[in-house]
Amino acid sequence: MLKKKKFLYFASNLFQKPNFMKAERVSVSLIDGLAFRGTVNGFEIILDAEPQVGGKDRGPRPKPLMQLSVAGCTAMDVISILYKMRVDVEEFNVHVDGELTEQHPKHYRSMHLIYEFKGKNLPYAKLEKAVKLSQDRYCGVSYLYKKVMEFTYEIVVHDTETGETIVHKYEG
Repeated sequence: MLKKKKFLYFASNLFQKPNFMKAERVSVSLIDGLAFRGTVNGFEIILDAEPQVGGKDRGPRPKPLMQLSVAGCTAMDVISILYKMRVDVEEFNVHVDGELTEQHPKHYRSMHLIYEFKGKNLPYAKLEKAVKLSQDRYCGVSYLYKKVMEFTYEIVVHDTETGETIVHKYEG
């Protein structure tokens, strides 16, 4: 009898919903022409198209926001990790170069991230560790993009004391 109860408990767990995080919803509402008001996390952003295709250029296009998403996601990871490591950077930027296909549906074929750090005597090993943790463990946007496109990055460190610049490139 005891074995049967264990089996029933195990079998009932097989059919339960997985424990996923809360779903998020964003919305767009037509303003006019090709312009939309997007709402995300209670904030608004205007999306629009270029005049050549009927827009009025009142906001960014949707596809470059994909680049902004990965830049923001990984930048927040990296800087929070560096704060915990007590690494003080004077300046930190993430740039994203994206290559679009020419055929419809146009989509990103590849993205290349450039992590740019400026500061005095920055510990390269800690910068690299923070970037790798973001890329390999924390940034969900990078995780997803790596599944569908070529994804590479580089770390650029400008030492403001010596004027030296170090560049290391990595495959996704």
